[in-house]
Amino acid sequence: MVRLPGRPVTRPPRSFGYPRAPHSPAAADGGTGGSRPGVLRAAVTGRSVAGQVFVLQVVIVLLLVISAAVAQVLQVRHDSDTEAANRSLAVAETFANAPGTAAALRSPDPTAVLQPRAEAARKATGVDFIVVMNTDGIRYTHPKADRIGKKFVGNIAPAVAGGTVTEHVNGTIGALVQVVVPVKDSGGQVVGLVAAGITTAHVGGAADQQLPLLLAAAAAALALATAGTALVSRRLLRQTHGLGPYEMTRMYEHHDAVLHAVREGVLIVGGDGRLLLANDEAHRLLGLPADAERRHVLELGLDDETAGLLASGRVATDEVHLVKDRLLAINQRPTDLRGGPPGSVTTLRDSTELRALSGRAEVARERLNMLYEAGVGIGTSLDVTRTAEELAELAVPRFADYATVDLFDAVLGGEEPRPGTALRRAACAGVRGEAPLYPLGERIRFVATSPQARALTTGQSVVVPRLRDEPGWRAQDLERTDQVLAFGIHSMITVPLRAGSLVLGVANFWRAEKPQPFDAEELALAEELVARAAVSIDNARRYTREHSMAVTLQRSLLPRSLPEQGALDIAYRYLPAQAGVGGDWFDVLPLSGARVALVVGDVVGHGLHAAATMGRLRTAVHNFSSLDLPPDELLSLLDELVGRLDQDETPVAGASVVTGATCLYAIYDPVSRLCTMARAGHPPPALVRPDGGVEFLDVPAGPPLGLGGLPFETAELELPQDSRLVLYTDGLVEDRERDIDEGLGGLRDALLRTPGASPEDTCRTVLDRLPARPSDDVALIVARTRVLGDDRVAQWQVPSDPAAVSEVRASVTRRLSDWGLDELAFTTELILSELVTNAIRYGRGPIGVRLLRDRTLICEVSDRSTTSPHLRYAASTDEGGRGLFLVAQLAERWGTRYTPHGKVIWAEQPLP
Repeated sequence: MVRLPGRPVTRPPRSFGYPRAPHSPAAADGGTGGSRPGVLRAAVTGRSVAGQVFVLQVVIVLLLVISAAVAQVLQVRHDSDTEAANRSLAVAETFANAPGTAAALRSPDPTAVLQPRAEAARKATGVDFIVVMNTDGIRYTHPKADRIGKKFVGNIAPAVAGGTVTEHVNGTIGALVQVVVPVKDSGGQVVGLVAAGITTAHVGGAADQQLPLLLAAAAAALALATAGTALVSRRLLRQTHGLGPYEMTRMYEHHDAVLHAVREGVLIVGGDGRLLLANDEAHRLLGLPADAERRHVLELGLDDETAGLLASGRVATDEVHLVKDRLLAINQRPTDLRGGPPGSVTTLRDSTELRALSGRAEVARERLNMLYEAGVGIGTSLDVTRTAEELAELAVPRFADYATVDLFDAVLGGEEPRPGTALRRAACAGVRGEAPLYPLGERIRFVATSPQARALTTGQSVVVPRLRDEPGWRAQDLERTDQVLAFGIHSMITVPLRAGSLVLGVANFWRAEKPQPFDAEELALAEELVARAAVSIDNARRYTREHSMAVTLQRSLLPRSLPEQGALDIAYRYLPAQAGVGGDWFDVLPLSGARVALVVGDVVGHGLHAAATMGRLRTAVHNFSSLDLPPDELLSLLDELVGRLDQDETPVAGASVVTGATCLYAIYDPVSRLCTMARAGHPPPALVRPDGGVEFLDVPAGPPLGLGGLPFETAELELPQDSRLVLYTDGLVEDRERDIDEGLGGLRDALLRTPGASPEDTCRTVLDRLPARPSDDVALIVARTRVLGDDRVAQWQVPSDPAAVSEVRASVTRRLSDWGLDELAFTTELILSELVTNAIRYGRGPIGVRLLRDRTLICEVSDRSTTSPHLRYAASTDEGGRGLFLVAQLAERWGTRYTPHGKVIWAEQPLP
């Protein structure tokens, strides 16, 4: 130990993990034995002063060598360019002033004379080209014969004026230095030009020859600088061991602070078994005396097993030793593995508290896991009852032995709870058997003293550690509570299901198998579970309410019964979707002349918006059908209406503003057996013929409603009697798991299995292959055709003569008598008289009269005019205008429909 003047003697910390003083060759060489590779490696890293000096010197040498090389190359290139210009100038002037050059330029064929001379001179002088040209720059000579006669590349204007041009250009043979001089005759007039030049490939040759020598010199300089730097670095490394003064100072300052601040005990034992160092944590864990250091470990009062381990110096990994009242995990490693002094380093860790913490952490982990599963496992469906069941199933048996959930009846129906009313047991789960609790579905009215009633009233959870000592709970039902206690249930937690300000019900957790009662920590877990479940139950309640409203709206917008008509025997089915409501609809609309219109449609999307749009479209179809429009015109009006709905729709965040719909509209006439139909993006209808054959009708597929811009086309076909026309929406033939072709094939197979079946049987057979709750709405109509026979139809042609009206009346009276409708003869004569008279007076022939006996007696008068009569009040002074008023009073219904050839005025009378 050396005492410095003016400073007290300080003892360096006893550290066995830091560099030693350079007292040995190995230490002096930094652990490398003085090897040159080790020195260079440490220097190149740049972490020490030696490394930084080494890198700086190498960079300086490299910059100097590069600068010298660049300067040398530029100088050589400049000298080469100058030499090339001078040589080119000398060759060009010599050739231009040579005897015979000017005369050759004036000869008829200058190329024949000058080309051999130019090539000979080029080869003799070492230039790359000698070009002789006229004053316009047209070449007479060139090293490449195909360039003769072409224009010279370069500036010749100064040479034409008698001067000399030197320039660097990209000529026909590459980048080059060229000189252009004039050729003058004896009078001093410029008669031509001579150009000579050398390419840059030849100019840089000298620099390329000198470059290897320059690089060799640079490499030698770099090697010398590296060697010198290595010597300096080796000297520095011997003294600092690769560390700077700041790092070494910080290392010794923090040595003791680190050892005594760690939460693990640290012991250093020498090779002779004496304790060299023990930090504060080691003193605490082992109970060491204050003067423990420098004493043998066997003299420290430790148990034999622990003292033997410390004295042996053997390797140990997480060995657990009982030292007094503590369980210590001991790790031990020798210090002489890498040339260090003999001895060992031991670390101690107290595992007593760790095990206690581990147990609590395991409980916390299990509870967090349960809460996570509650987040993902409760509320998987938007069903109130199923959500309550998920809460009960999650709690049993991990948290409670039995769990029950009681909800207000209004909540089960989707409405807001009404406090004061009875609750219903919605879910129940247990570890064994049927506990004597209220059964599932039981209506329960809790007494005011019960924990459930208190939880419902206050909104606060209630924990009952011992049910036997809870009189308020026993007052609910003395007989049942005695059975519950006898069954073994002894503790309970009841938690209100709160969603905002609403209390939806209560969740009850019962303990029977575990003897410990519920405590405050378990109450917090129960409240967390119930809070998450309450949100899901409330969401399910809201969905149930909205779904019920949507279904009610949809049901109210669909036809509740089919209207009376005699043209078709009809059966229908409507299946709502599994989730939400859709916009599928259908209709059967009686038309004039015993005809019937069939409509089936589908609005894009689901929910209230789709259902409301469906109702608007269905109302529009009713209104348009009253105009007796053809199918294509009706769809065009619907398309325009849907387009306006889209324009008027106000965008809502997250909602679509595009309505869009598909529709199929068909009109069947039982007199002619003609069916006219058109479709807008809808699946084609199917036809089952009387012989059992099935086909999908080829109806032109128009665009869906709302797109606009394209017309719709109609298809007209004659249907045999007893044919079955099948109209449907896409939910019947298409879903996520199958495409429409597969669905149409399945529909064809189902219809082939129903030969001769009634429409009701056909509907049943077709829908039997679908799930009870399909993924999309399904609307299906099956209509079997009927025919209005000739015995129930009478027709006459009427001349355009007022005298013919009486003949028509007489014919109609006879036919009504044949049908046994004499009671209607008088009113029918009056109606036909007015209609035929109007047709003769205001219409155009030919005029036809048709009488149909269906559910009503139908009178029709047709003509070729498109002018429609209008009902009005006639003034007392008017001579006419009362005919249609009379018709409207006598007939049950009357109206006008237009045909491709004119119009038909019709009137219906009820049969007696």
